Amino acid sequence: MASEDDYTAQPFVPDRGGLPALRKAAADCHGCPLHRDATQTVFGAGTATARLMLVGEQPGDQEDRQGKPFVGPAGHLLDRALADAGLDPADAYVTNAVKHFKFTRAEPRKRRIHKAPTLRETTACGPWLAAELDRVEPELIVVLGATAGKALLGSSFRVTQVRGTLLEEEIHGRPERLVPTVHPSAVLRSDDREGAYRGLVSDLRFAAQALA
Repeated sequence: MASEDDYTAQPFVPDRGGLPALRKAAADCHGCPLHRDATQTVFGAGTATARLMLVGEQPGDQEDRQGKPFVGPAGHLLDRALADAGLDPADAYVTNAVKHFKFTRAEPRKRRIHKAPTLRETTACGPWLAAELDRVEPELIVVLGATAGKALLGSSFRVTQVRGTLLEEEIHGRPERLVPTVHPSAVLRSDDREGAYRGLVSDLRFAAQALA
């Protein structure tokens, strides 16, 4: 069995082809053990001409079942927040730092409970995100939450310190512009959901201005 140090998706990522070729190849990715329990790979969705890329943490339960990113409760909230911020969700490319659902169960056959991926697992999946950035070449990346931020910007990333600001960094060899904010699932978990939602919309409005 490979050690964690050997986890990487790189051998599964094709050198050529567009997003359809990447999506097809990702379906067979065994770069880390997360594929064993997940129903399927959940690759990014959207067009290669999208100016905006949204990067989240990992698929959730509904995403794992349907094979599409951001189709569960957090995704519906994100779509509403984007619209309220003046951004059309249909114009964005949406993906996750990790392409397989990581979960635990309190008891057999019980509800699957989200479990955050480790930094090693997000690093292993990094070649897929690098390939998506290469194919889409977005003008702006909205970073949704701490896991996505650490995957793109390193382990020292803290979303609370930089949310709603414009960062300019080199990511996978490309100069990128990024606006970090919270993950929409954090809004759903908040004791002050209305206030948390307003904060998310405010950050997305800033992203819309940066994209204008």
